[in-house]
Amino acid sequence: MEIKELMKADAAEVESALLGYVGETDPEFGVIFDAMRYSLMAGGKRLRPFLTLEFARLAAAENGSDADEAYGRAMPYACAVEMIHTYSLIHDDLPCMDNDDLRRGKPTSHKVFGYANALLAGDALLTKAFETAAGNELASPGQNCRAVRLMAECAGASGMVGGQVLDLEGESTRFGFETLKRLQSLKTGELIRCASLLGCIAGGASERLEKAAVEYSMGIGRAFQIEDDILDVTGSTETLGKPVGSDAESHKTTFLSFMTIPEARAYAKELTSRAVGAISGFPGSEALAALAESLLSRNN
Repeated sequence: MEIKELMKADAAEVESALLGYVGETDPEFGVIFDAMRYSLMAGGKRLRPFLTLEFARLAAAENGSDADEAYGRAMPYACAVEMIHTYSLIHDDLPCMDNDDLRRGKPTSHKVFGYANALLAGDALLTKAFETAAGNELASPGQNCRAVRLMAECAGASGMVGGQVLDLEGESTRFGFETLKRLQSLKTGELIRCASLLGCIAGGASERLEKAAVEYSMGIGRAFQIEDDILDVTGSTETLGKPVGSDAESHKTTFLSFMTIPEARAYAKELTSRAVGAISGFPGSEALAALAESLLSRNN
């Protein structure tokens, strides 16, 4: 199966599972559930859940266990990491952050439900993520404990949130290339690392595979951000489903602050090659290798 078809099939499974977690409502404050579903079910690549599911499959292949069982154990974790990602997008779009009106071709949450409800929808999705992972009945208590701790570490002040703080500082302060790399590793890379390691946890991966998963994730995470920076300059709102040119408008430091577009593309290609190399020795890694290569040519 081609990588696009495999991702599409996994995305359909993830979206069905997500609906099972956020299908509730309440007659007195149903708006919060509407707002949660509005952003969570707005589509997207479902990249992070795909990483969780694929690394669970890869771990099962490594240790000779049942791949379908590993996939089932990984699904709640895959949904949890997508909830965290969606919460971060809702908050990122708020007027106090990037102040964007469009996300995935639709009005952003605060444009539809108001600032306060968008803020609360993000909060609710973040806490729902921990409830989902902790309540994974197909995994052991030990696996769930590891998963919850990993999510907190990657999403918190020393992870994604810390990266967001650096990103905001970058609107008023020009910083160096090393700081930019740290910003990317935190803001984008940490949740990608989290997604991959959640799959390793679900599949019972060896330490060797977990180390390879980290190397792979940090490589594709940086390449992904470089492509984002390029698309913000070369893409269109219609294709991206969100405003373009926002980095320059906000005076943000990006990879294009330090290199030309051809240089940035070459750097992304080098990072991708290293990422693929990190997992190439594991049987069944072809899908993850194809994913890494496909991210270099994406247009949204």
